[in-house]
Amino acid sequence: MVDLDSGKQQELRFPMMEIDEYQKAQQHEIELGKEEGLDVSIYSNPQFNWLQMEQIRVGLKDKLDAAAYADPSYNYETMRQIRLSLYSAIDLLPYLRRGFADDDLEEIRFALMNRLPIDQWLQDTMCAPQIHEIRIGLCEDIDIAPYADIRYNWMQMREIRLGLEKKLNVSLYTNYLFNHAQMREIRLGLEAGLDVTSYCSLVYSATDMKEKRQAVINRKRTSGGTGKEEGREKEYGTERTEKEEKRADWKGEKDEDSKKSKGALSDSFRKKEFSISIEENGNKAYAYIPWIPGNMVTKEDIYQDLERREIVFGIRKDAIADLIDRRRLNEKILIAEGIPAKRGKDGWFEWFVRLDLPRIPAPLPDGGVDYVNIEAFEMVEEGEKIAVYHRAGEGINGRNIYGETIHAENGTEKKQLRGVGFRIEPDGITYTSKMNGKFEFTAGRIIITNMLIVREDVTAVTGKLEVDGTVYVVGSIYSGGYIKATGDIIIEHNVETCRLIAGGNIMIKKGSCSRNDCFIDAGGEVSGSFFEAANINAGGNVKANYIMNSSINTMGRVIVSGSKGMLLGGKISAVRGVETYNLGNRLHLKTVLDIGRNELYEKEHAEYEKKREKLLNDLEALEREWNKIMQLLEAGKEVPEEIQRKIHAAIEVQGQKLAELDGEESKLINLTGQAAKEPVCVRGKAYEGSVIILNGIKYTLSTEVRRVLFKLRNKQVVMVAL
Repeated sequence: MVDLDSGKQQELRFPMMEIDEYQKAQQHEIELGKEEGLDVSIYSNPQFNWLQMEQIRVGLKDKLDAAAYADPSYNYETMRQIRLSLYSAIDLLPYLRRGFADDDLEEIRFALMNRLPIDQWLQDTMCAPQIHEIRIGLCEDIDIAPYADIRYNWMQMREIRLGLEKKLNVSLYTNYLFNHAQMREIRLGLEAGLDVTSYCSLVYSATDMKEKRQAVINRKRTSGGTGKEEGREKEYGTERTEKEEKRADWKGEKDEDSKKSKGALSDSFRKKEFSISIEENGNKAYAYIPWIPGNMVTKEDIYQDLERREIVFGIRKDAIADLIDRRRLNEKILIAEGIPAKRGKDGWFEWFVRLDLPRIPAPLPDGGVDYVNIEAFEMVEEGEKIAVYHRAGEGINGRNIYGETIHAENGTEKKQLRGVGFRIEPDGITYTSKMNGKFEFTAGRIIITNMLIVREDVTAVTGKLEVDGTVYVVGSIYSGGYIKATGDIIIEHNVETCRLIAGGNIMIKKGSCSRNDCFIDAGGEVSGSFFEAANINAGGNVKANYIMNSSINTMGRVIVSGSKGMLLGGKISAVRGVETYNLGNRLHLKTVLDIGRNELYEKEHAEYEKKREKLLNDLEALEREWNKIMQLLEAGKEVPEEIQRKIHAAIEVQGQKLAELDGEESKLINLTGQAAKEPVCVRGKAYEGSVIILNGIKYTLSTEVRRVLFKLRNKQVVMVAL
């Protein structure tokens, strides 16, 4: 509890106990809608914050179907992207259901607006920067196949794209085991016309590559230039000229075809003017008779032209008769239609467990979230049927107006589900649980883990609980409670003095209140109704309706929800930033936010560098051994194949580990880049005395402000109005 006298405690707690139906900003949006004559009932719901209301109001004002995105579970940026898509008749909802949101949807929207085949390359786990690189490549009309792969992070994608744009031999560095900095050094070497094979190896770091590249350039300068770059420019210029000529020839042929398609049968029949146009890849034919004095087109004229064009199937005689008999001039009439091929139904999974458990707690009237009543998991029993796969269907062939068969595609089969804790029955399509446990379906994977259900309060008397799986406590955790789990920890009620350690997420439905002797460590997310005097370390976000006098260290973001949400006292170290309604209070209780590249970030970064150096040393040692083997084999000496296989396999394993580590490091770098958009967002009041540190640059708030973002500009912390 906070060490204040009772009067101060009442002053501190009372604002959080008020429940207003609408906040001032929300009411403002509703009033604006009424003034504009809109149906405000669509968004006059306290579950929407004012930014969401604004997106719905603007959509209604522009006569859009705002109901398509009027869902409280969509944040305002997602709503904005859906609203903007409606102006261009683009449907983003299928992508939303696949898990894309915010910036992802913006990149997809831009691609669809430019009619780019983004669906061919889009994978569900791609992030916005990766989608951006694919979109730019498609815009530039380059073959993006070499880098449109989820194994590359966006920085690697960019290096390959830049190489493709300059027509370089990117195959020299498309190995995903190279990090983006190594790729860049190889690309720069290729651009300079250098022989990069001398340093194009995983053994060399980006710094080593740069030194070797500079050495090659220096040697080249000493010996004189080769003239390769000039030759490439001339060759490229010739290629462009040829493309322009081909494009001009194609345009000329198309114009000639257009002239031939017009309807006079011969120069002698100048009063029989009509045209027959073929559309939809030979599946439909249309006739058009222009109004010209004395123009007398007969049915025989139409049939003769159809015969000349070899159109033999799907001829609509009634339409031709109607066209001629009723003299339907200046109308485009369908006179022949084929049967389109029908693609087979795709394979699909029939589920026997719930996949729609709410990932986000229900909103409360004040804009906070209801952690108490959320269903956190789905339970399954050993042998229980989880899913049945229905195989793809065969397509039905069609026929075009020329009588040719149009072959139909069969439906696409889905891949087998992956994950842990289940088995596939001998029929190959039925999935059943191996155990009694918690069921989850995330990122296309089934995860069933052991779950211990504790139906009593956990205290020092209960003893230490260490579980390989998930722990669900029906009651509370009191003085001396200890739980360690490889999976999640879910507490139905309260937490006081204790230690909780989870490999996954920790959810405390009602909240935590202690005297700085509650310790919570989670590999994933930590959430609860409130946290008072808690010590929290998390790999993911930390979420609550208010946080007071707590010490929080997270690689994610601290999110305090609700119009009465408050972040007060203590120190918050969050790599990805903070979002709250109120920050600090009038009592000037010291509240410190350390965001971005803080001590936690630097520690994680140093750990990556240490691991990477060890992996590089191991990889270099293995490659030395491999080179020795190659020398022995070249000398005609025998080396057991088993030894060769082991060393080669070890090199591949170490290379894979290096790629995965570089991927994790790229994510770490991205964290601060993403946080830079909204490092600290205060939607209500930020009180005097609050301290904000962004990437090590400190700023102390000297006066009370409202609705601001704290950002870095020119190495200074600045406030920007929301």
